[in-house]
Amino acid sequence: MYFTDRGIEELVQRRGDEQVTLEWIGERLRDFVDLNPEFETPVERFATWLARLDDPDDE
Repeated sequence: MYFTDRGIEELVQRRGDEQVTLEWIGERLRDFVDLNPEFETPVERFATWLARLDDPDDE
């Protein structure tokens, strides 16, 4: 198990029953980067990966 898995498990446990929009997620990611600018690159990579997840041109 990766260290990050604990955070993912907590997220699923605490908020797993909620339904949110991608707009809401985007706003939370912006808030996070505003508070933690050192994570701008990983958040950008994660957001780009999610955005292109089903894009056959990126395979």
